[in-house]
Amino acid sequence: MATLVSLSYNNPPIRTSASLHTLSSSFKGYVGNLKANPCRMFPLKLQLKTARPVGRSFVVVSQASSASESNGRFRLDNLGPQPGSRKNRKRKGRGIAAGQGNSCGFGMRGQKSRSGPGIMRGFEGGQMPLYRRVPKLRGIAGGMSAGLPKYIPVNLDVIAAAFKDGEEVSLETLKEKRLINPSGRERRLPLKILGEGELSAKLNIKARAFSAAAKEKLEAAGCTLTVLPGKKKWVKPSVAKNLARADEYFAKKRAAAAAAESEQASA
Repeated sequence: MATLVSLSYNNPPIRTSASLHTLSSSFKGYVGNLKANPCRMFPLKLQLKTARPVGRSFVVVSQASSASESNGRFRLDNLGPQPGSRKNRKRKGRGIAAGQGNSCGFGMRGQKSRSGPGIMRGFEGGQMPLYRRVPKLRGIAGGMSAGLPKYIPVNLDVIAAAFKDGEEVSLETLKEKRLINPSGRERRLPLKILGEGELSAKLNIKARAFSAAAKEKLEAAGCTLTVLPGKKKWVKPSVAKNLARADEYFAKKRAAAAAAESEQASA
């Protein structure tokens, strides 16, 4: 830190500099055998500067202390990256002396040294790879999509406890009554009615699918069943046209077969 000494002075301020040197000793001998011993003390240089234009006073500043303080401060002329944080890029194909000049780090020969896409991830040279050697679990535990649920199941006993005669049972009404609370992937799944429990009320049930036991019990109770259509898979227009023609063709064949059976029965 700079050392400030304020002195009052009547004359105008004068800029002077003085340096203090080490005291000379009375050495007697050959001077060439002496080695330089740098002194750790900075030479003190005094400069006279005006502190304020109002009063006639001058300030003595030590350049050694101010230089050590200014070196630790960030300024526009000493900003730069940390040592070792910036490295020159590796120059490949610029001669053997560059370190990566001959084969550019890809070796002599082989599939990995050729240009192109290289090899797939997990490839082990043709032998059975690890991800095929390890045993797998069935269903969702093994990561197979076959084990994922395709419906939101609801049993008949749950419906019988919350609905009365003439009411409609659907995915929306079940959510309103807080009977189901699907989250995540289940929010996009349709409803399926299962046959566990008994039902005596006559309801209007709308679902994507019904189990065989549930369908039998609901029809016996006099309920109205509505099978909601599923989401159609997108196909090309040409494929859709061929499917429509196939449906029309088989519909005509079924109608002709039914007419032939009716004629044989009447005969």
